[in-house]
Amino acid sequence: MTKEEIRSVYKAKRAAIDPRQKLKLDDLLLLQFQQLDYAGVETLLTYWPMSGQAEPNTHLFSGYLRHMLPGLQIAYPVSDQPTSTFTAVLIDESTVYHTNSWGITEPTAGIPLDAAAIDLVLVPLLAFDEEGYRVGYGKGFYDRFLANCREDVVTMGFSYFPPVPRIADTGQFDVPLSYCITPDRIYEF
Repeated sequence: MTKEEIRSVYKAKRAAIDPRQKLKLDDLLLLQFQQLDYAGVETLLTYWPMSGQAEPNTHLFSGYLRHMLPGLQIAYPVSDQPTSTFTAVLIDESTVYHTNSWGITEPTAGIPLDAAAIDLVLVPLLAFDEEGYRVGYGKGFYDRFLANCREDVVTMGFSYFPPVPRIADTGQFDVPLSYCITPDRIYEF
């Protein structure tokens, strides 16, 4: 299937998940997430799950890491829609957020963080394939950003569903994940 076909199918599959079932699936994702070793992670780039998109609750994962890794620096993306790029911005307990015109919640201010300083990136996705490539929302923000990260940066996605065999139209600028976590298992690429 192509990215566009996958996008359509998986948006519908996620929308069909009962809210009570979604809470259970998020708990199962967290249990899988807790199985990995995060020694050496000092900086995390995460994202705010979009309301209405039934995205996995990334706050569970960043909360766990905050608890386990004292001193962890956490950043969120702040998008520049005209260029389809974003800047990682450090947050703290006083950070104020707003929701942009695409429904993405972002910090209103903060200290920009160099992409090369990030150790772990939680990457949004709609689906992923058996080679670690993902289908996002189609603007290429994350692939552009990840191209500027260190070669050893850990990239991680979360899906309520197992992988598709292959994304037919993966391109040269698509960046594969290091891991994708589902409620049943951890996929390492």
